[in-house]
Amino acid sequence: MAVAAERVSLDLTHVVYDVSSHTSFVLALLTLSPILLMPAYAVLAVQTRELTIINMWAGQFFSEGLNIVLKRTFKEERPPDSKLHLDGYGFPSSHSQYMGYFGAFIICHLYFRHRFASTGNALLDQSFRLLVYAAITSWVALVAYSRLNLLYHTPHQVAWGLAIGALLGTIHYIVTEHLPYRRPLSVFGRIRTAILNHPLMNWIQVRDGWAIWPDGGREIEWKHWKDMYQQRQTSFHQKRAN
Repeated sequence: MAVAAERVSLDLTHVVYDVSSHTSFVLALLTLSPILLMPAYAVLAVQTRELTIINMWAGQFFSEGLNIVLKRTFKEERPPDSKLHLDGYGFPSSHSQYMGYFGAFIICHLYFRHRFASTGNALLDQSFRLLVYAAITSWVALVAYSRLNLLYHTPHQVAWGLAIGALLGTIHYIVTEHLPYRRPLSVFGRIRTAILNHPLMNWIQVRDGWAIWPDGGREIEWKHWKDMYQQRQTSFHQKRAN
């Protein structure tokens, strides 16, 4: 009889929580939420072909790679009293770094480039923007806190993860998005222009919507769809009348 191979748990989706606590259960769900970002990146990249989204996704992969390097360099164990018997090192927290990068990049983009459709009321517009910032920040903070509450990391492992991720997200955005937009003739701007003009990028129709429209082209695309839809409806009713 063949000897059964050793089996281990996939830590990516395996979460241990306090079954007697509803809070612990909610935090267990939140600690899994970063996994949803990867398929979201993929869907948005394929659907929109936006260079900013592809760039953000690439930076997220780089952040994950950096986290692996840091963990293998420092080799710091997870909390000794967690009793979770997890494989791998704990410094810095990969979930915290992941969300730190995501939060920093997207907030920078919303602050420097993206503009939501206006309601006509400046106070209401600003309040909505602040609400979006608060929602993103809260999500990042809750995921980081979940790593503490579930005993996967120590406070400084989580804090360093957040700091490294946020710093990386901010630097990556400024160097690859903000500076090329503000200074198109700089080396950063020329690199971005070269990427957009590359034959491969033209073939797969990658675009930089935020370089033209403050909302990335969402409103003008919707207006174009609305016009075409109304024309189709008018044509349909005219055919029925005849």
